[in-house]
Amino acid sequence: MEVKQISRYEILSELGQGAMGVVYKAVDPLIDRIVAIKTINLNLSKDELADFEERFNREAKSAGRLNHPNIVTIYDVGRAGHVAFMAMEYLEGRELKEIVASGEILQPERIAEIIAQVADGLAYAHEHGIVHRDIKPANIMVLRNGSVKITDFGIAKMSSGSRTQIGIILGSPKYMSPEQVAGKPVDGRSDIFSLGAVLYELLTGKPAFGGEDSTLTSIMYRVLNETPLPPASVNPTIPGSFDHIVARALAKEPEMRYQSAREMANDLKNYKSLTATAPPPSAVPSAAYAGRKNSVSDGDATVVLDARQVTSAPARRGRKMLASASAVALLVVIATALLVNSSRETTTTASQDIKPVTGTIVSVPTGKHLPSSATENNPSAGQQQDNATPVAPASSQSTLAFRVLPWGEVFIDGKSQGASPPLKEIDLSPGKHRIEIKNGSFTPYRKTVNLEAGESTTIQHKFKQGILE
Repeated sequence: MEVKQISRYEILSELGQGAMGVVYKAVDPLIDRIVAIKTINLNLSKDELADFEERFNREAKSAGRLNHPNIVTIYDVGRAGHVAFMAMEYLEGRELKEIVASGEILQPERIAEIIAQVADGLAYAHEHGIVHRDIKPANIMVLRNGSVKITDFGIAKMSSGSRTQIGIILGSPKYMSPEQVAGKPVDGRSDIFSLGAVLYELLTGKPAFGGEDSTLTSIMYRVLNETPLPPASVNPTIPGSFDHIVARALAKEPEMRYQSAREMANDLKNYKSLTATAPPPSAVPSAAYAGRKNSVSDGDATVVLDARQVTSAPARRGRKMLASASAVALLVVIATALLVNSSRETTTTASQDIKPVTGTIVSVPTGKHLPSSATENNPSAGQQQDNATPVAPASSQSTLAFRVLPWGEVFIDGKSQGASPPLKEIDLSPGKHRIEIKNGSFTPYRKTVNLEAGESTTIQHKFKQGILE
């Protein structure tokens, strides 16, 4: 039967149907404003009604207390007969899910704009004690004017309390954080992980943790145990700085992620000027994703599950994968040792000694010189540099090495030198130098060193929240 009116709202057309009910386009005659009316049919079973009504009320309470340009605005909530309704801002545009499914290719700059706007909205929600818990392309609306809105706070968690119990999973598996999959308590950093998964999909055209043949169990296992390939290795046309952003957003441990959505938004807005790429968090790389086509599977749907539904079968497969990875790592260590030993016995040119670090931009201080030992031991190398700037003796330089965990951006005398790791050491002129190492919202490490000619000094630091070692 055609619905013509709900409460005072005059129905103009049907916009779509969801799990909770029908969404209509309507007009509010009191102020002549076009609105979207989300409804929930109360003619449900007792169990269904309790679940849907709670989610409905939760969305109204959470989104209703937020007033931000990147969050959908709630105007009114009420009941009309057997229908509960919510009047909200009418949005003209497309769901990000529709854009992804269409195969439309977005430019990196546009992708950064979209995700930065979502991060801004999440930052505002988090600052007001609300965690969305279901960030995914279907809950991100891209409007015709280019702006972006976060929608559907139906399973949002408010600081005043949550229906979620330990071991209960809510969310969409392809975009869940590891702590959601494990049924653990969540905070705003869980939304950051989910947004990182959305960003990965926009950059590569492939889901970060799921494929067309994925099951809910396999998706959840991957979220817990695997790290997707760096975006730039899947799509070489995008800037390497996105590898840094994605790696931080998708870190398995919340402490290793961006500690605020605002921090992530700032990196996205300044991705062109990022000077370093952080290494992905330690995990089993899921190279199997390369070559897979994008798909829309059950992993997109919001689910309520028991964490025990994640069976042990993938875990057994994971242990075999880890064992294989350990064997490969051992072979790499042995090969590296043999290579180093061989290099000591073989005379090489200075140019051969320089090993580029893929995806990392490292600023080298003016006046840095190559060691002269290669030239002294290899006359041909010296002939190649006859017309070059004279090389200073190695003893006139000092070496500063870095051992940083998990990683940090290194500043020397106020100038960024890149991230360590991968940055291991750098040559400096003798004398005093101000050293600063930064990692997100952790307490920065600061030290002044006085280097002597020919001296080699190592700085070791491990970041801990609120602690300076």
